[in-house]
Amino acid sequence: MRRVVTGDGMDGRSVIILDGGPSASAGEADVGGLFEIWEDAAQGPLDPKDHADLGNSKAILGPRPGNVQVRWFVVAPLPEGVPKEALDAATREAFATVGGAHHIIDQSRASAMHETQSLDIICLLQGDVSLVLEGTETRIKPGQVVIQRGTNHAWVAHGGPALLLAVLIDRPLVR
Repeated sequence: MRRVVTGDGMDGRSVIILDGGPSASAGEADVGGLFEIWEDAAQGPLDPKDHADLGNSKAILGPRPGNVQVRWFVVAPLPEGVPKEALDAATREAFATVGGAHHIIDQSRASAMHETQSLDIICLLQGDVSLVLEGTETRIKPGQVVIQRGTNHAWVAHGGPALLLAVLIDRPLVR
């Protein structure tokens, strides 16, 4: 995972200001987790001369109010032979480490079912996953994009870890 961030140098010419791995992570690439790239205001002026690293210093589940967040995330296949109650508890614990425990509403369909107040644009880069919703499930292949609109959902990997790229835009839900 490599992030390359551009800006303007003192002479006004475009340059690379950051070139490296994620700014923060929660988990491991071969097991599953969040790998932060960038978070910035969704509106307002953009200053290419500002070279601050806006990658999160701690992985968090969703963007802060008014922000857009960019990240990679890895979903690993569910371990075999583990009781659902144990998976549910482990998932709640994992979500708590990224400030997302309150996003888990109903784990009856899948342990990782959660709902965020964001518009998410998610592209599967590698692997094979299913998007699980309350009323349906659909298989996603590399290169395919999901527009996740604040609904209760989960991801389930098949055959090995899956790498996804997400752009999450803070949007209050209408209920």
